[in-house]
Amino acid sequence: MALDQNIYQLRLEKLKQIEALGQRAYPTKYCATHTVSGILAEYSPQPAEQLDSSRPKVRVAGRIMAIRLMGKAGFAHLQQDGRRLQIYVKKDAVGERGFELYKLLDLGDHIGVGGYLFRTKTGELTVHVEEITFLAKDLLPLPEKWHGLTDVELRYRQRYVDLIMNPGVREVFLKRAGLVESIRRFLGQHGFVEVETPMMQPVAGGAVARPFITHHNTLDMNLYLRIAPELYLKRLTVGGLDRVYEINRNFRNEGISTEHNPEFTMLEFYQAYTDYRGVMDLTEQLIIQSAKDVTGGTKTKWGDQEIDWSDENWRRMTMREAIIQYWPEAAGQKPAPVDFTSHDSVKALIERFNSAHPHMPYDPAEPAGKTIANLFEAVAEEHLVQPTIIYEFPTAVSPLSKRKADEPDWTERWEIFIGQMEISNGFSELNDPEDQRRRFEQQLAERARGDEEAHQMDEDYIRALSYGMPPTGGVGLGIDRLLMLLTNCQSIRDVILFPLLRPEKRTDEHSEL
Repeated sequence: MALDQNIYQLRLEKLKQIEALGQRAYPTKYCATHTVSGILAEYSPQPAEQLDSSRPKVRVAGRIMAIRLMGKAGFAHLQQDGRRLQIYVKKDAVGERGFELYKLLDLGDHIGVGGYLFRTKTGELTVHVEEITFLAKDLLPLPEKWHGLTDVELRYRQRYVDLIMNPGVREVFLKRAGLVESIRRFLGQHGFVEVETPMMQPVAGGAVARPFITHHNTLDMNLYLRIAPELYLKRLTVGGLDRVYEINRNFRNEGISTEHNPEFTMLEFYQAYTDYRGVMDLTEQLIIQSAKDVTGGTKTKWGDQEIDWSDENWRRMTMREAIIQYWPEAAGQKPAPVDFTSHDSVKALIERFNSAHPHMPYDPAEPAGKTIANLFEAVAEEHLVQPTIIYEFPTAVSPLSKRKADEPDWTERWEIFIGQMEISNGFSELNDPEDQRRRFEQQLAERARGDEEAHQMDEDYIRALSYGMPPTGGVGLGIDRLLMLLTNCQSIRDVILFPLLRPEKRTDEHSEL
């Protein structure tokens, strides 16, 4: 019999013995008067003499994280909400049955205790237990040194154990909740209304990505899990909701990496009567405020580097300026702005870049703007550690963005890069229905060339624009990536409670359980 299965059976036997003592195996509730954190906050400042004179009464519940027996007495540590409190159990105080129960307890069990507070000889705040109640049995052994596990996938797969054993993991997800709360508060203060849009959509729109496909049986129609809420939020802007946002789950059927999970969380917001520069300023303010709210300051660690989130540290440059600034010396003279105007000049840039670096593919049938965007990723992204806004993107990779009035091959679009990652995307929204139709048709041509991520045609969205959408600025902000940066987590899986994993390999010992 496997070790875990043997322990499982032994603990089941203990559970029967606990029931024989008159305790319920799985009671429905426990009436506590205090929490562990509440006790620590209120009574930690009190010296032993004060506790001895007042003997404060408490009833508290928690999970046993340490336990030892010494003859007719014993100590244990209860954990609740990530905090620990010592308890002292003495046979004379809890009685025969109470002490028999204590001897049947294991690491991981949940109990409730009532008694009074005192300090041990070593000065540790402790509950002198007078009554003990069994609440739940841990039938599987907790890992002895969870921090030492080398199989990180096991941590993600068994997040419930990871949270029990690793206080740092718990703190990350508390900060995640704080980040979302901060964003909602900021947008509320600026007059935005939170809404909900469909997660199953007849057309996968609002982004350039491969969708997941599902089927509705009653209507006998295929639907797509949303890749973005954008087109629905902009429909609401047409309808007169001038400042609207959604914190949304998106689903994209693409690769998994330290920066990508097929299911992820984004903030999207839209503000009428402003442009890309207006929402650029607002997003910068939102991120700075979120960093302060979550971390308590404006500087955080990111690997071996430090990110300064303060407003004076933010930089702004066009995509063309970034390519020029970070052009590798080995590739020769820096390009001039004129080099980004035609297929021939862009091809020449790629050839120069490939002369000094690993080969970057070039497809002459590909729009020049798409090639320029790929060149930016190869040349500049690795240098963008501090908060940087890159603006003016090629029209070819921006099917929903408004063109620049004086340069139709470029759009009023920006992205925010921090820690070598893109975390936010914003632009002046395209609100000309005829131009939008042409952009969709161009995307369909890309799809015909084999680009499975190209945007689909959405006739209803064009109809919505035909009713008149005011000048609008829109933004998408990756919650997961922003949290990675604020908590120094190097993988997106570290900030998602239950990331997508490969199917678990079943073994005989698993099937026995």
